[in-house]
Amino acid sequence: MDPNPETLPDSSLPDAIGPNAGSTGPGRIVLAATPIGNAGDASARLIELLATADIVAAEDTRRLHRLVQNLGVTVAGRVISYHEHNEAAKTAELLDAVRAGKTMVMVTDAGMPSVSDPGFRLVEGAVAAGLTVTAAPGPSAVLTALALSGLPTDRFCFEGFLPRKAGERASRLADLAGERRTMVFFEAPHRLEAMLRALRERFGSDRRIAVCRELTKTYEEVIRGTVGELLLWAEANEVRGEIAVVLGGAPDQAPGTPEDHVAAVNALVAQGIRLKDAVAAVAEDVRVSKRELYSAVLAAR
Repeated sequence: MDPNPETLPDSSLPDAIGPNAGSTGPGRIVLAATPIGNAGDASARLIELLATADIVAAEDTRRLHRLVQNLGVTVAGRVISYHEHNEAAKTAELLDAVRAGKTMVMVTDAGMPSVSDPGFRLVEGAVAAGLTVTAAPGPSAVLTALALSGLPTDRFCFEGFLPRKAGERASRLADLAGERRTMVFFEAPHRLEAMLRALRERFGSDRRIAVCRELTKTYEEVIRGTVGELLLWAEANEVRGEIAVVLGGAPDQAPGTPEDHVAAVNALVAQGIRLKDAVAAVAEDVRVSKRELYSAVLAAR
């Protein structure tokens, strides 16, 4: 296998040689999760797919080459590079191959394709074209970090990477000020200190947090504490490796009285929302009686 084939030959992808070459029925796309650190986490399905697929689209073909070497797998199909810089150009060709009956496996550097990685554009195009898309699930940095964080796992959201620019990062965090679910972020090690400082400015020093480093790898480390404590840790240490940050959600607020929330209802009404719907939305958010809030709004008029 060529470890880094960056370009396709002049022949169209449907003519690619593979285990199912010559098939004429509809093909399929398989999003295959790869290990996030420990090669032993590779699933039997991933190994089988890599060995039998007509096409393997990889975010980084060099990393794929290392992975299959570690797994002892021989890739029989065509390997192509598919990443954020060429996915717009390559997607149509790949979809044509699937239409022609090819099985295509999509892998990224680690974890599940399309989750903060290439793959979404391919899935979007396949869905629009009515082509089959399935997944071979497996390791996930998001879920692993969440499970190890020690923070509530019953409700959570994934926010990916925060913007690099301070102003844009502050704006994104402002949007999350009232988020009650546990939040999972990715961050580069050299930007972790700035991120933690921004979290302290927005959420305070006492919000619970966990920094998960090098998950499933030899030097895996999970540091738990408050935002203030972990900022001090980051300032005192040279942080390395791949990072996932898990932040506790906003604490529940005392509901207050219905009168405290009249202005919020009126603000929604001013945006064109019906009074009844505005009352229902605010009442659910702040946990007060809809009937009492409705009465308070009418009394204030």
